[in-house]
Amino acid sequence: MPIRGIFHDLEERKQGIENLSVEQVKKELEAGGDLLLVDLREIQERVDLGAVPGSKHVPRGMLEFWADPASPYYRDWFQEDRRTIVYCAGGVRSVLAVHSMLEMGFTNVAHLETGFSGWKKSGEPIEDVASTSRWVRREKPADA
Repeated sequence: MPIRGIFHDLEERKQGIENLSVEQVKKELEAGGDLLLVDLREIQERVDLGAVPGSKHVPRGMLEFWADPASPYYRDWFQEDRRTIVYCAGGVRSVLAVHSMLEMGFTNVAHLETGFSGWKKSGEPIEDVASTSRWVRREKPADA
């Protein structure tokens, strides 16, 4: 049996979850309130490309650990009913993340359907993460 590709049932997975446009996310951010905006991308993506201002970085591989109150890695900004919007680069990892969080028992989770690339293409503000990050991309030496 061949491996089923990650994009195989993406549109089906988007059914039944809250898929937000850039404009909808922008409105929720402007409204204030107790909103948690989560950037699921890897740290080098944030440093190289920037981030949606005010977002918390949670690498996709750590999401369930940081969101689980019983985990030693738990971050207390994750709350069961807190409005949480996740985003990745293009909207695939975030679909998977929303499903995972809903399965964990979170009740108010959505994702930015177009991801960070859609945010950037819309001309929205971008936080310069490189200027404050301790993570540094090191180039390979020429003889390596």
